[in-house]
Amino acid sequence: MRSDTLRATLWGIGFTAVLGALIVLGSRRLAHFDAALVGYTFATLFATFGITYRYAMWLSRPPTRMYWRRGWRAFATRRLPANLVRAVRRAVVEVALNRFIFRRGAMRGLAHFLLMWGCILAAAITFPLVWGWIHFETVPGHLEVYRAYVFGFSAGEFPVASAPAFIVFHGLVWASFLVLAGVMLAFRRRMRDRSAEAVQRFGEDILPLVLLAAISITGLMLTISYTWLRGYAYDFLAILHAITVIVTLLWLPFGKFFHIFQRPAQLGVGFYKDEAARGEQARCKHCARPFAPVAMIRDLIAVERELGFRYELADRATHYQEICPACRRALFGLAQGGLWTVSKS
Repeated sequence: MRSDTLRATLWGIGFTAVLGALIVLGSRRLAHFDAALVGYTFATLFATFGITYRYAMWLSRPPTRMYWRRGWRAFATRRLPANLVRAVRRAVVEVALNRFIFRRGAMRGLAHFLLMWGCILAAAITFPLVWGWIHFETVPGHLEVYRAYVFGFSAGEFPVASAPAFIVFHGLVWASFLVLAGVMLAFRRRMRDRSAEAVQRFGEDILPLVLLAAISITGLMLTISYTWLRGYAYDFLAILHAITVIVTLLWLPFGKFFHIFQRPAQLGVGFYKDEAARGEQARCKHCARPFAPVAMIRDLIAVERELGFRYELADRATHYQEICPACRRALFGLAQGGLWTVSKS
C-alpha cells in the first residue's frame, strides 16, 4: 500500500472512530439511540470514512497540497486579525450567499442557493436525531408539553400545539420544499440551456438531482401518510425513504456532492492569491511586461516538475510558464507556421 493511501486510510478510520464515539457519548451510551435508525447511522459512518479518505487523497495531490500549504501560510501571517475578518466575510458572501454562483446567472445562483440551504437544514435536523444527540420527551404530568434534550441535557420546553413546535417538527418539510424548488430550477436550466445540455453527464449532473428529489418526495409522502391518510402505506414509504437516503449517503464520497467538502478550501486559495498579488510580479521573458505574481509562477513550475512535466524552452534558460499568455499564443502560431512551411517543402 502506498504511503498516501495508507495515510488517507488511517485518517478515514480515525474520523469514523471519533464520530462513532461521539454517537455513543451524545446518546448517553445509546440510551437515546433509536435502533430503527441503525441503517442511517451505518451509512453516515461509511460516508464519513469515504469523505475523509477521498479528502486526504485529494490533499496529497501536488497542486492541491501546494495551494493548501500556501493558503494556510498566507492566512497565518502578521495580518491574522484582518485575515480572520476577511475569512468570515468571504465565508458569508461567497459560500453562504453563493455569490460565486450568482455571478454565472441569477437563476443558476437561486437554484444552487435553494439546494444548498435545503440540504443544510435537512442535515442539521436529521443527523443529530439519527445519532441520538437530540430527542424529545413529554413533561411528566403535562402530556401537552414537550421537553427537548441535547446530548442528554434539557434544552427547553414548548407546548405541542404551539407555533414553534409546528415549525420545528416540520423542519424537514420546509427543507424538502427548498430542495424541490432548487431541483426544478436546475432541471429547467439543463433542459433549456444548450451549452449546459451539451456537456452534462448523467452521473455528475442528473443523478444528484434525481437523488435529492427522491429523498424530498418520499419524505413528503411520509408526512402526507401520517397527517392525512391515517398511516396508509407508511411502512412501505418509510422503507423507500430509507433506501433513497442510505443510497445517497453511500454515494456521497464518490459523486458530485463531494464538492461540498472541497469548496471551503477555496477560502485559503483566495488568501494565497491575495498574498501573491502583493508581492513581486513576474515579467514575461519575451515582451518584458508584468503578467502574474512571481510566487505563483514559481509554485506552478515546481508542481509541474513534481508531476513529471518539463516545459523548458529550447534555450533551457526560459520556462514556458515565464512567458505571458499573449506571447504564448504568438509563439504557438509561429511554431504552427514553421511546421506548415516544413511540410510544404
